[in-house]
Amino acid sequence: MEEMIAYCGLDCTQCPSYIATQKDDDVIRAKAAAFLNTTYGFDLTPEQVNCDGCLLKEGRKLGYCATCEVRACGEEKGLENCAHCSDAPCDKLIAFHNFSKFAKDNFDRVLQKLQS
Repeated sequence: MEEMIAYCGLDCTQCPSYIATQKDDDVIRAKAAAFLNTTYGFDLTPEQVNCDGCLLKEGRKLGYCATCEVRACGEEKGLENCAHCSDAPCDKLIAFHNFSKFAKDNFDRVLQKLQS
């Protein structure tokens, strides 16, 4: 599966919620809900684990992703992701990267490609 780097740097194609949705797999949904609830303090049922990726304007978004300020800003600016923004890294993005090392690593990789 080709990677889909979200505005923040997360790779949607590696997210268990995205994988469960694309495969329509209830076992993966249940595992994703348990992981997200335990790791991040979410309160999701397996039925709520549906996401088509952050970059799609239309389509299902998982809880936080639907209201994410980083995603909303990138979408408003019409960016491929935040690595393409002249204001990056902004405070919102830095705060998210403190929360997710995976997102920061992907963001840095995309930014490095753009700068070379």
